[in-house]
Amino acid sequence: MSKSFGHTRVLVDLDLTVARGEKVTLIGPSGSGKTTVLRLAMMLDKPSSGDIRVGGESIIQDQLGKPRSARDLARLGRRCGMVFQQFNLFPHMTVLQNLTLAPRTVLKLPAAEAEQRAVEHLEMVGLGDKATAYPAQLSGGQQQRIAIARALTLRPEILLLDEITSALDPELIGEVLEVVSKVAQETDITFLIVTHEMRFARDVSDRVAMFDGGRIIEHGPPEAIFTDPVCERTKAFLHSVLNH
Repeated sequence: MSKSFGHTRVLVDLDLTVARGEKVTLIGPSGSGKTTVLRLAMMLDKPSSGDIRVGGESIIQDQLGKPRSARDLARLGRRCGMVFQQFNLFPHMTVLQNLTLAPRTVLKLPAAEAEQRAVEHLEMVGLGDKATAYPAQLSGGQQQRIAIARALTLRPEILLLDEITSALDPELIGEVLEVVSKVAQETDITFLIVTHEMRFARDVSDRVAMFDGGRIIEHGPPEAIFTDPVCERTKAFLHSVLNH
């Protein structure tokens, strides 16, 4: 798969397979194409060429080679959840209202079932006591944990995490990463993660892929990537971020 914006090629002949239940982290310098991968998987952008398959189904075209219908796209889209850098919580809604909105409108769940699911996931992220709070009453770390819980209420098969700690103060990063690690350990959700937190990437990942210039230049188990990388570019990048 390739992706260009105008004359700028952001992804070049990307070939990446993520197995069911696998935790894969994308690392590399800013502008190397990592976030674009997530946006394409979430159908927020379309590839310039190539295909994306979720569970063996193309999200670009149907079995007859025709573009996917809006209904098909909605069905396939529900298999993925995404957590962004910014929390994107509705400020005029309570935490519980934020969490029940999508299950009620997207999944058409009854209000009571949506609320039960929301409470369950608030407990999972350690914020069961914040159901009646408004986003402005919470710290940045708490808001991002709420955003994670919100994504989980749709029970996605795949969770896409895009630099979810980049907007946080340093002292709040740990609490968010701890929640992600817990969800990764306690569920069979497939994770595709973009992060500059190398210790977290090392701990949570089954596999790490190093991006540079829109290509994967190296990938493998985290121990191999972080202790004995093959590519000089990977070595230089890790030296830079680990000694920053």
